[in-house]
Amino acid sequence: MNTTAFRAFRIHNDKSGYRAGIEEMRADDLSQGELLVKVAHSSVNYKDALAGTGKGKILRQFPLNGGIDVAGYVAASTDPAFKEGDQVLCTGCGLSETRDGGFAEYARLESKWTIPLPAGLTLRESMALGTAGFTAALALWQMTRNGQTPEMGPVVVTGATGGVGSLAIDILTRAGFEAHAITGKAEHFDYLTALGAQQCIARTGLYWGQRPLETAHWAGAIDNVGGDLLAGLTRVIKPYGNVAICGNAGGIELATTVMPFIIRGVSLLGVASAGTARSIRERVWEHLAGDWKPVHLGKIASREATLDELGGVFATMLDGKSVGRTVVRVA
Repeated sequence: MNTTAFRAFRIHNDKSGYRAGIEEMRADDLSQGELLVKVAHSSVNYKDALAGTGKGKILRQFPLNGGIDVAGYVAASTDPAFKEGDQVLCTGCGLSETRDGGFAEYARLESKWTIPLPAGLTLRESMALGTAGFTAALALWQMTRNGQTPEMGPVVVTGATGGVGSLAIDILTRAGFEAHAITGKAEHFDYLTALGAQQCIARTGLYWGQRPLETAHWAGAIDNVGGDLLAGLTRVIKPYGNVAICGNAGGIELATTVMPFIIRGVSLLGVASAGTARSIRERVWEHLAGDWKPVHLGKIASREATLDELGGVFATMLDGKSVGRTVVRVA
């Protein structure tokens, strides 16, 4: 077992207040698990920014290392299914909520949630995808399982310049769908077009109308915003289309009627990526490493940060100024 001190971005909340920063710790101080992993890369998600700054109630116990994503090499294992040197990844599954996460030079993982790195992905690529890519792919997987096909028409993505949104555009296009984008950042239309968006729409210019059902524009949607935007979407989806809900940046309330659901047969699909069953998790990662692997992954995740630079990444993300993904380079 590794007894060498290593660096970690650790979050505290005690009588001295909420604080986070780089500390030294040892493997014996980490959360319990069958695998000790030498971390190569992690990534920054909106939840990480909320947790690292205290702007959101993400952690359920303290102190913990931040980072809901991790990828690296097995350094030690008590599970015979994994051996030293294996490349692995883990996203969600309690990381930086109930157990230490990936913003550290070492992490201890539970083998039941740890995925062997799929052929077709490097460790860096797996974290360029991370929770954001897994969420986008899980949304599409649920939509297709519920009957969504490219022949039904275009699928629109809201919050399109964010991590989930950017990857959703690329993944949809890779899977043969026509992808459209809604964003509050019209200055990034060229970026979205380069990812494959066939139409880009400024959120500020949207008017849904007031009727329970309006003219249908899209065959489905992947929504990262919630609130009024999601309510409007439900009224303009074609019959038997699916709306996969991934986020709530625009609010948690949903003011709509039953009409889209009982007249047009629209389905709302909740996407809860953090606790996805292992069997589904493996299938989705197989898609991400194969037929759904984003073509523009390097463009979407062009930024890298070190553990020391996390604070600045968090601030940019919470200010609504980030585009795409930031990979954390640990080793």
